[in-house]
Amino acid sequence: MRFALFSDQHFGPKAFFAGKLRKLSHEAGALTRAFVERMNTVERPELVVNLGDVLEDDSPERDRARYGQFLDIVSALNAPLIHVAGNHDQIQLTEDDLRALWGHTGPLHYSRDVGGVHFVVLNTLETKDVCVRLPQAQLEWLALDLAAATSPVVVLMHHPASEQDLTGNRWFEKAPHICRLAERRELRRVLEQSGKVVAVFNGHAHWNHLDVIAGIPYLTLQSLIENLDDDAPGRPAACFAVVDLEPRRLCVRVEGAEPARYQLELG
Repeated sequence: MRFALFSDQHFGPKAFFAGKLRKLSHEAGALTRAFVERMNTVERPELVVNLGDVLEDDSPERDRARYGQFLDIVSALNAPLIHVAGNHDQIQLTEDDLRALWGHTGPLHYSRDVGGVHFVVLNTLETKDVCVRLPQAQLEWLALDLAAATSPVVVLMHHPASEQDLTGNRWFEKAPHICRLAERRELRRVLEQSGKVVAVFNGHAHWNHLDVIAGIPYLTLQSLIENLDDDAPGRPAACFAVVDLEPRRLCVRVEGAEPARYQLELG
């Protein structure tokens, strides 16, 4: 099965950090349109995943309008789309807002079977400048959902659940507590005990990274609009990933200005 992922589109105003231009959010529309065109004409995945942070949060009204702009662009995809809620998406918008935008009923954590794969979406919750949490209720739901799964499982979330070293990360080297999930060890234990999880994908950290823990690959995907230069005028990462999942092999091809390729043999 082939699926594709992209993350951290950050529709909204340009974002600066430490006095330098870091997010080329003003290019989000054009980069998303280019992504859709590539998916439809070249990659042709069976599923596309939005790993969250569609927005560079601004105000409820502007965020709803910008999320709507994003959805209008991706509506041209020739494949179904799964959404993950990012931390910026949940600052100005409520769960009801996101449900309405997604055309979704029920909680923002859910699962769906596509192409013989069981996709699980988790909703990690960030308290600004404090921590990132996964509520106990979600962990309990996850254990039950995995127990019932009858096909290989791919887990989708916004924040990392691995122990990745954040040295050199311009956003989180000095703030790992708002990058990595506080309950990551408990979450990994549930995933490992199921014996069904073949990969976990996330965004948020604004770089490409791979960890393999207890045989499960944890893959972090670079932001679509991250400025790879030190400051203005900037050069966007234009990142997305294409994943080919076979019965005993996982191939991940990261495209954009920072290409990478990961191949993992599955037990």
